[in-house]
Amino acid sequence: MYKIVGTIKDVKGRCTAKHKKGDIIELSGHDSGGLCGFFYHDIFPSIITLQFGGTFPWSQNPDIVELECPDRSNVVKIELKRIR
Repeated sequence: MYKIVGTIKDVKGRCTAKHKKGDIIELSGHDSGGLCGFFYHDIFPSIITLQFGGTFPWSQNPDIVELECPDRSNVVKIELKRIR
């Protein structure tokens, strides 16, 4: 298993969970790290993929994936990074 760190890269609008650009969050399949529950639920499959060594065919770096929250009016972008 690998450690997964999420970095908030951008916030467009007003995040109701108060996430801010630059926030760093440690995540796992067992710990949301304080990330908004809706966002955590949406990116959970990607967290698990990285945590257990999987990759994404569209990602140029196998250890990093960028995702956006499901709130299209107040978009928060996060970068998930696997720490080897």
